[in-house]
Amino acid sequence: MASQVGGPSAADGKATVVPPTVLSAFQQFTAPEVLSSNSTHPFSSSPEELTATLRRIIETTDKATMSLNAHHSLPLSNPKLLSLYRQQSSISHTVQQADQNVRHVVSSLRKRIGITFGEDIPLERIEVVDWFLKRLLHWGTSAGMEAFNEQETDGRIAVVLGGKVLVIDIDFSIDRRDPTRPAIDVMALKTAYAIPNSTSDSSSGRSKSMEGFLASTIRAFLAEVQKEEDQRDAVEAARIGSQISKYLSYLMTLDHLALSENEGGGRWFSFIDKMSLEIETLAGKEANVIMKGEKGAVVAPLDVFLLRGHALPLPYLTTPSISFLTYVSPLAYLKLLKSSTPLPPHSEPLAAHQPALDVPFHHLRAVLATPPRQPGITVATLVLSPTPPPAYHAEGLSLSAIDARPLHALVGDAERVEYVFPAAREVAALQGQPLTWILDFTDGGKAAGLVVSQGRMREIELVHVEVNNMMGMSAGSWVDLLLNPQTPIPPERYTALYTSPTAAHPPLHLRLTSPDEPGFILESVPVRTLKEVWAVLEIVREQCWLNETLASCTWAPEGIAPHAPGPAPPSADVETDAAPATEDELQAVLRGTITPRHIPVAVSLPTVLKPAPQPEPSLFGDGDGGMDAFGAPAPRRAARISLRCPERAPITGIVDIGVTFDAARPRGVAVEIVGSAVATDVGAAALEEVCRRGGVFGVPARVWRRAKQGM
Repeated sequence: MASQVGGPSAADGKATVVPPTVLSAFQQFTAPEVLSSNSTHPFSSSPEELTATLRRIIETTDKATMSLNAHHSLPLSNPKLLSLYRQQSSISHTVQQADQNVRHVVSSLRKRIGITFGEDIPLERIEVVDWFLKRLLHWGTSAGMEAFNEQETDGRIAVVLGGKVLVIDIDFSIDRRDPTRPAIDVMALKTAYAIPNSTSDSSSGRSKSMEGFLASTIRAFLAEVQKEEDQRDAVEAARIGSQISKYLSYLMTLDHLALSENEGGGRWFSFIDKMSLEIETLAGKEANVIMKGEKGAVVAPLDVFLLRGHALPLPYLTTPSISFLTYVSPLAYLKLLKSSTPLPPHSEPLAAHQPALDVPFHHLRAVLATPPRQPGITVATLVLSPTPPPAYHAEGLSLSAIDARPLHALVGDAERVEYVFPAAREVAALQGQPLTWILDFTDGGKAAGLVVSQGRMREIELVHVEVNNMMGMSAGSWVDLLLNPQTPIPPERYTALYTSPTAAHPPLHLRLTSPDEPGFILESVPVRTLKEVWAVLEIVREQCWLNETLASCTWAPEGIAPHAPGPAPPSADVETDAAPATEDELQAVLRGTITPRHIPVAVSLPTVLKPAPQPEPSLFGDGDGGMDAFGAPAPRRAARISLRCPERAPITGIVDIGVTFDAARPRGVAVEIVGSAVATDVGAAALEEVCRRGGVFGVPARVWRRAKQGM
C-alpha cells in the first residue's frame, strides 16, 4: 500500500520521514544475508538471531494483515487514486531494492574472510622493539587487562599483563650487538591464577600448556615482523597480532567467570589441562590397540585411528581451549604423511601418555594451525561462545539418548572418562552476556560449516534432547548442497568418470542418484559434557566420510559432461566412428569377452539402520531412555555407499557392492559383495584397504578384473 511521505519543514528543519509500507516491511526480509535456507536450524552459528528474525516476520505478517483489511473496506473507485497508488508502489519498490542492494554489498564486504589490513611495521629496524612492546601493551589493555613493562636491564625486559585472577608474566631478551638491528625474542612466559581471598588449593595454579601456546604465538609474530623488508608479510603479521588480541580477550572472559565464582573459580583455567591429559591417555591406549593389529608397526596410522577411535584431542591448537581432529580424508592423510618432517633438535619428545601416530604431532599441529586449512580435514574446537544456552540445557536434565554412543569402543574403560564442563549460568555472566560451551566447526568463522543430512542432524539433536524435533528450511537433497550448492534446480542424478592411470580397467561411468533427504550446514553445537562431545563427533565423522568419499570424484549434473581426465562416457544418441573391426574383435564379441568402452556403475546412498550395542544386564533394571517401543536399544543410522554394476561378459547378472563405515573393522570400513561366485572371489581385507585409501568407487573395477582372472 502507498505510504504518506512527510515533506521537510522549513520551520523546524526536520528531515523527511518515510513511514514503512507493506512492500518495504516485507522487502527487508528478502536480502540474502537475512535468512539462509541451509542455516535456519538450532545448530547454526547464530540461532538466536534467526529466531528473532522469524519472530519479526510473524509480527510483520500480522500487521500487514490488519493494514490490508483496513484498506479493503475503503471505496477505491477513483481511477486517478488507483493510478497514483501504482506509481507510488513502483517508486517505493525501486528505492527499497536499491537500498537493499547497497546494504547487501556493504554486508558482504564486511564479512569477507581473509581480508586484513597489514600491520603498521616501522620501516626503521631500530624502532621495531619499542613498537612491539607498545603493541603488546595495547592488546592487553584492549582486552581489559592491566598492562605495564619494566625498564630494560642487561638486555632483558619484563611485561606483565594481569586481570583480577590471571597474571601473565613475559620476559623478553633483546640482542643489541648490532645497534642498528636490535632483535627481541621471548625468553620465558609464565602464567598464574589465584582467586582473591580464597583458601582452596584449586583456586590457584598455572598452566604450562597455555604458557607454551601463548609464547609460540608471540614468537611467530616477532619472527614475522623482524624479517627482512622484502621478505616479511605485513598481512600475516596483522593476522597473528589479531589472534593474540583474541586470545587475551578470551582469557579475560575466563578471568571474569573465575572471579564471579570465587571459591573454586580456578577450574575455568585448569579443567582444560586436566581433561586433555586424561583424553590423551585414552587416545594412547586406542593407538596401542590399533598398533597390535598392524604387523610390525611401531606407530598407528592416523587415518585408521580417526576411523576407529575417538577424535584426536589437540589442546591449545588455535585457541586457549581444546580442539578435536575428527576426520582426515585419504588425500589429506597422504599429503600429511609425505610432508612430515622429523622432530627438530632440542625439542621436547612425545609425552608417554600421547598416542604414537605415523604423522608426528609437531608436524600435525603446525599444519592444522596454519591457515587456510587443507581441504578434507575436519576439526572441531570447544570454546565458550557469547550465545544464550538452549532451553534443553536446564540444570539436572538427565539425558540417556547418548547411552548407545559410541557404537564401538576400542578401549573398555573409555566410558569412565567423563567431564562436565563448568556452567557459566551458575555464576554471574560477564556484563549480563550469557555464555555457552559450543563445538565450533567453522574455525572461528573463517570457514564454512559441514554439510550434514537431516537424519544425522536429528541424531545430533537426540544427543541433547530425547524428543525428535529437528526442524529447518532446506530445499533439495543434501548431496545437491554438497556437490552443486549454487544450482537453482537440483538435478535427479549426477555423473562422474572414474579412470585408471595405468589403464588397468575400462573407465567407470558412475551415476549417482541423489537421496530424497534435505541437508543443512552444521556450524556449531552446544555441549555440556565430554560424552556429548564424543557422541556429536562420532555422528559428524560418519557424515565426513560420506562427504569426502563423494568429493573424491568430479561430479556433474546428468546431461553435462563431467570434467575429468580420460575419455567421456559414450552418449546414447551419438555414434562414434572407429576403425574397422578386426576378425579377433568379431570373435570376442561372439564369445562375449570383448572389453567394453566403459563400465556403468549405479551409485546410491541408502539409509541403513544399524542395531545399537546391547547394554549390560543390571540386577536393578535399566531406564528406557534411548530404547524403542519394544525395549531394545534404538537402532542407529549407518553410513553406506551402494555400487551396482553388471557382471563381466559372458556372465550375465548384476553385482551389488556395499561399502559401509564400520569402526569395528580393522580399516574402519566393511565391504560386502553380492553377485556370482567368480565376482565375489575377492579378498574382503584387500578391498577394505583399498577403500581406506580412497578407492571406494574403484571397487567395481577390481571385481571386474578379478572376474577376468577367474575365467
